Amino acid sequence: MIQTPYLLFLGDAPDQLAAKVAQGIKDWRPDNAVGQFRMEGCKADLKLPDMDLAAAKEAGAKTLVIGVANRGGVISQAWKKVLIQALEEGFDIASGLHNLLRDEPDLVEVAKACGRTLHDVRVPSVKYPIADGKKRRGKRLLAVGTDCSVGKMYTALAMDREMKERGMKSSFRATGQTGILITGDGVPLDAVIADFMAGSIEWLTPDNDEDHWDVIEGQGSLFHVSYSGVTLALIHGGQPDALVICHEPTREHMRGLPDYKLPSLEEVRDAALLMARVGNPDCQVVGVAVNTQHMSEDEARAYLSEVEQRMGLPATDPYRFGCTALVDAVAAI
Repeated sequence: MIQTPYLLFLGDAPDQLAAKVAQGIKDWRPDNAVGQFRMEGCKADLKLPDMDLAAAKEAGAKTLVIGVANRGGVISQAWKKVLIQALEEGFDIASGLHNLLRDEPDLVEVAKACGRTLHDVRVPSVKYPIADGKKRRGKRLLAVGTDCSVGKMYTALAMDREMKERGMKSSFRATGQTGILITGDGVPLDAVIADFMAGSIEWLTPDNDEDHWDVIEGQGSLFHVSYSGVTLALIHGGQPDALVICHEPTREHMRGLPDYKLPSLEEVRDAALLMARVGNPDCQVVGVAVNTQHMSEDEARAYLSEVEQRMGLPATDPYRFGCTALVDAVAAI
């Protein structure tokens, strides 16, 4: 088990979105986040107390969590001095990066000498099956996006929370490092061997009560040439009964792909439904979740109204305005 609370390490994150792992922990498990550690040049800010290691230790932090999700998931050499010092001062380290802590000889040596633990969240711990596409009892909801990092996890967490508050049977199913660090369980999907990705989602969302909902955290986008594979594995392995389309309307291009524009909501709806109905012919799109953090309230509400009229679906920012209409749509299925 990863010991809490955490000191969230932002390193030299080039922008706020690069610190999405730390941001997710701060927003959804604030009691576990005592402060942030930022190196020189860091352009992300969680609005948490800036702490050095000594101050964080005094505040009770037990684990330094690498809260940065950079392209390729690499442990930067520029971070090493801080990481080694953290081990020496009694912190464990947790990371969800593809570049594993356990593969860094200097970190392994210091951790062993200091009796500390290195937690690699993005390592599959189960021998997952190959998907067989058999229908399972219970219901499943999947967030799909126009792009990466548009709010699929936030949408799923917000909907799961409201569903529980209404007394509905619901489980949030984490499929990425941030979700796993928030909930303590899940499948690190993009680290699963390709042949077993869809099967891992079948394993994650097994037979359940007929009125139970698995709310599945989305990943990537069918339209993102780098990461579409994980999205399709979620769609086929999840066999969703309901899809929520997630979108960030202020982006000029796909995340990390300046030559690619975002697809329209209609394109995502049609492509996702086509793929989802391979495994579940009854799948339907129930709403649109819009990340409006870069819009004023008036701009956001006007945009949401336009989307509702255009798509004929409820549209909201689940984190900013709540997700009542989305859960109403799910409850009606």
